[in-house]
Amino acid sequence: MPERLLLADPHSAADALTFAGRAATMGDGAVRLRAAEGVLVMTSAPLAPRGLFDQTPTVLGMRVLRADPELECDLVVAASELARDQEAPHAVVLPESGLAPPWAGITPPRGGWAARPGIAAATLATRAQWGIAAVAEAIPRDAGEDLVRSVRAAVWGPPDADLDDLPLGIAFAAFGLGFIAGEEEAAVRTAGVWTRITLARGHVVVRGPAKTGLGEIRSTGASV
Repeated sequence: MPERLLLADPHSAADALTFAGRAATMGDGAVRLRAAEGVLVMTSAPLAPRGLFDQTPTVLGMRVLRADPELECDLVVAASELARDQEAPHAVVLPESGLAPPWAGITPPRGGWAARPGIAAATLATRAQWGIAAVAEAIPRDAGEDLVRSVRAAVWGPPDADLDDLPLGIAFAAFGLGFIAGEEEAAVRTAGVWTRITLARGHVVVRGPAKTGLGEIRSTGASV
């Protein structure tokens, strides 16, 4: 008998499959499933670097759902292989094998988040649609994977003035995962190199850019 995720109710199970269906078409199509104390956190990576010189930012999408209080897990699977349990509407059937993408080892901090100005959901949607069109226009027909990734990094990676200088990729993640609905202002919080954008339907978390180079040189004692 295949392993299952037991959610709190049929609505939560359907919600999990909806998120998985969207995550399956973005990034590497993997989803991390972490459950404890009655909460299931589903995480995908619509954008993540592959290789040392890949400039694609790490952008994670997170959906939090109510789960069975006894459910405890931490695994990564192909989002497309999660399935509805025909006998138990509150359960989701897991695939037989797991995955180990590099981004799954990255965990945003749990605390220490500081608020910064929010971003209108309409702005996220507009910038996402602009970026999607820019990627489509820049990629020639029959382009190889390396060129596609280069174009995506060039569009989604740079800071965007309309998004308070956050990478344009946050808009892509929020739009593609279905987090944008109606007139809403996304809350924005930062913790170290992490920024979290929170909407009613989910969170988008981006890491970086990390600070590089030498800092200011300060005097440490009297000159001789």
